[in-house]
Amino acid sequence: MSYSTMENLLKPDFFNTSNDTVKTMMSTVISATLPKTNNTKLTKPVNFTFRHIREFDPSGSLSCVYWNTSEWIVDGCSILKTNSSYTVCSCVHLSTFALIMQTSCPPESSQLLNLLNLVCVIVGLVSFSLALLTFALCQWSPRVNNVARINICISLLLAHLLFLLTQHLLNIIRPQQVLCAVISGLLHFFFLSGFVWMFIEAVMLFICVKNLSQISSKKREVLSSGFLCMIGYLIALVVVCVSVGLVPEGYGSERCWIKIDKGFIWSFLGPVCVILASNTLLFIKIFISLNSTLKSLNVEVSQMKQTKIMVFKTLAQFVVLGCPWILGFFTNGRKELEILFLILNSQQGTFIFLIYCVLNNEVRHHSVYMYNLDVFTEVHVLILVICDF
Repeated sequence: MSYSTMENLLKPDFFNTSNDTVKTMMSTVISATLPKTNNTKLTKPVNFTFRHIREFDPSGSLSCVYWNTSEWIVDGCSILKTNSSYTVCSCVHLSTFALIMQTSCPPESSQLLNLLNLVCVIVGLVSFSLALLTFALCQWSPRVNNVARINICISLLLAHLLFLLTQHLLNIIRPQQVLCAVISGLLHFFFLSGFVWMFIEAVMLFICVKNLSQISSKKREVLSSGFLCMIGYLIALVVVCVSVGLVPEGYGSERCWIKIDKGFIWSFLGPVCVILASNTLLFIKIFISLNSTLKSLNVEVSQMKQTKIMVFKTLAQFVVLGCPWILGFFTNGRKELEILFLILNSQQGTFIFLIYCVLNNEVRHHSVYMYNLDVFTEVHVLILVICDF
């Protein structure tokens, strides 16, 4: 008999060991009995093949255990064979069995890293929220298209919020394999859609720079908001659906993220690399176009300040949208780079809020105007105070 949720009652923590380790249930709990007999001892050992229900850690220690009244013990059981997918246990008696993996406790530095991650993600979520409120409440010029920036904030806000909740409820979510897989699929979709919107933002910035050198009446219109939304989310949805169709068991790792085995992680890294490379080429082309446009501008018209602002936003855009993720490819377990990646990645909302809201003259002028009218609510005033700061 196999019990699909028995590990929630007969927890792996009931496996008492002399060393202080983290214990994880690696299989479903099963019971083996012989009908019409009370004899549980066997003249020859019996073998059980346990399929791993969680991601296998090569550095962990596996134990074949059975339930003895109030605890898991290993007496009479041993491991015959194991790999990343399953383990074969041999026992000389019948009982209720399971497979438990022991891993070393996370060092104190990891706990500090988790605390830093919590603080940084919360700050980033607040910044995303403030940026969305600013985009929604401020009156923008008709020439300003914030569709990509708004959807970047929405995608990354949902992704970071879901990831934060998942990691703090991991002990509850992880035993539910279907829920864990669904959450990892949603995280895949939200983060990937954020990248797609980053690419769309770079394309729109490139079009904007190209239009600087054109006569106003001949400037090309930017794609409609509805079409952009369809592109921004449909591409990410197609990638996730294809990934599910090809490798349905690729979702639901130990931390409810994409599994790194079998190369499935490239369903996320592959599109990320393509988008980062495309953004890099676009930004190079933007700088070339800016330089060409600057030479052809009339010096008497005060274009220098506007050009400097455009260059600053281009540089800031590259830092905000690309550099944190590029850094993630080179961490290789180095704590210093991991901390830097964590801070930069979690503070994308803060960067967006600072660049496009706090340092935006249009927002500042609008805030002064609304102060004079004195018709904003307290929430609106809070945003405007921050903008004026």
